[in-house]
Amino acid sequence: MSEARGGRRAAAPPPLEVLFVEDDDGDVLMVREALREAERPTVLRVVDDGAKALAYLRRQDPYGDAVRPDLVLLDLNLPKVGGKEVLAEVKEDPALRRIPVVVFTTSRAEEDVADSYDRHANAFVTKPDSFEELAAIVRALDHFFDSVAARPPQ
Repeated sequence: MSEARGGRRAAAPPPLEVLFVEDDDGDVLMVREALREAERPTVLRVVDDGAKALAYLRRQDPYGDAVRPDLVLLDLNLPKVGGKEVLAEVKEDPALRRIPVVVFTTSRAEEDVADSYDRHANAFVTKPDSFEELAAIVRALDHFFDSVAARPPQ
């Protein structure tokens, strides 16, 4: 264990706050299950459409007390406001653009990959077919954004 100066243990960093924008309950359940096996606690917040995602991120009703996420996992195929539009609005907003956004979708289309990066996605991940592969990807993303990458200042 590492110790801070003066012989005290360094405080553990707060858990990773993840906003999962997903309308498929099965995918939400699998991601929750995968995160239970993560190295450190991760708080998973879920909204099921793009309009709710934007309201959450902007702390608009009914999300006035929402915690700013450290990471957004964003599906592209969403009701109300699509994932591409959510991504564009987040990355164009000076108050939100530093939040890493990982597009996490079933799409394998090259145009979706290119368009997501054109809209400044931090990564594009295609959801695999098996739970084991999905769990491994989710744990890898969680580890990377929680332990490897530096979190942007709030």
